[in-house]
Amino acid sequence: MQKRGLTQNLTFRLGMLTIATAAVTVTAVRQEWTFMALAALFCIHSLAGIRKMFRRNAEKLTTMFDAIDNADYAFKFATEGHSSHDSMINQSLNRITQIFLQARASAIQKEKYYELIMNSITTGILVIDDRGYVFQTNSEALRMLGLTVFSHVRQLGRVDETLEKLITHIRPGDKHQISFSNERETVTLSIHVSGMTLHKKPVRIIAINDIRSELDEKEIDSWIRLTRVLTHEIMNSITPITSLSETLLAIPGHVDEEIRNGLDVIHSTGKTLISFVDSYRKFTHIPMPKPSLFYVRRFAERMVQLTMHQNPYSNISIAVHVAPDDLILHADENLISLVVLNLLKNAVQAIGHEQTDGRIELKACCNEAESVIIEVGNNGPAIPPEEAKHIFVPFFTTKEGGSGIGLSVARQIMRLSGGSITLKNTQQGRMTSFVLTFP
Repeated sequence: MQKRGLTQNLTFRLGMLTIATAAVTVTAVRQEWTFMALAALFCIHSLAGIRKMFRRNAEKLTTMFDAIDNADYAFKFATEGHSSHDSMINQSLNRITQIFLQARASAIQKEKYYELIMNSITTGILVIDDRGYVFQTNSEALRMLGLTVFSHVRQLGRVDETLEKLITHIRPGDKHQISFSNERETVTLSIHVSGMTLHKKPVRIIAINDIRSELDEKEIDSWIRLTRVLTHEIMNSITPITSLSETLLAIPGHVDEEIRNGLDVIHSTGKTLISFVDSYRKFTHIPMPKPSLFYVRRFAERMVQLTMHQNPYSNISIAVHVAPDDLILHADENLISLVVLNLLKNAVQAIGHEQTDGRIELKACCNEAESVIIEVGNNGPAIPPEEAKHIFVPFFTTKEGGSGIGLSVARQIMRLSGGSITLKNTQQGRMTSFVLTFP
């Protein structure tokens, strides 16, 4: 504990120093050397005391800043048992420490606030320096890139080598678009870059947007408009011909057999074309979903029963896996049943009746993002890559007599339901699966 008393007061010491200095001056003028020596010694003693006091206060400042530098904000100087001057100094230093503590707490709160905002937006954000180190990222960027931890650009090589090169060499002001495939789907990203200086270092702020859904919607809208025009024009042309041929066939009396046969061909062909066009109208006239809550297990078991009744293949087994057992989905059950039945029927047709160990799996679960996932997979022949990229295109089919609208209708229903349908994989020896995602 430091000494207390009047001698520890800085004002008192300065006053005594002033008096001693004046005494030295007076005695020097009067040539009273003995008194001058005593006054000089007293002056030196006062200076030493003041120097000691300032050094002690400087040590306090050093101790305080060392504590702050080590984030030790619990450190405090004693304010009792000292002179009034020391108590005032200690109180001031403690106040400075509290100001730093409040500033630090405010900075942490703001950092959490901005981090919450960044993780709430649908745009991925990356902050990267010129050496490729990642200063900051948000959850949306990690989701788009398929990473859980992202600390350096080199990690993108595991996702896609072209993406790694693009992010490595991209510069402020650049805009790029890139597509790559992962285990779940094909991702199309729009990338915009800006620059700034952070901690005296130049960094790039990279904004990433997933535009695949936007491209899909534009593509679907284009197909819908085209299909509506074509079906309208075909129906306008075929319907009168079919009606006229039916009227001519109904006229009583003798008609040349060759003419009757020709009219029969025209009439039957017209009917077939009308039925054909009607099937395409389904793609453009899907009703708006009327969602309701229903249990997924009960729904899945009903879909399997309908599929096995319509396709009684003894060489194919269908397994249902739903977790949790009471999983509930909020969607239009009638429309989703059309999608699942179509996928199950396609799975049965892919396996066929010749494969002895045919297996279809209907799985449902809830992922980490609380989205309901329904997956329909089969162990039939893999879909060739050149066909896989076209399977959702309207009118594309590899089946004899197929219309090519089943999967395009399924995609349209999932789009209207706020979800998505993707082809999971087509690797030989593994299940070929279609995944329905309901956010």
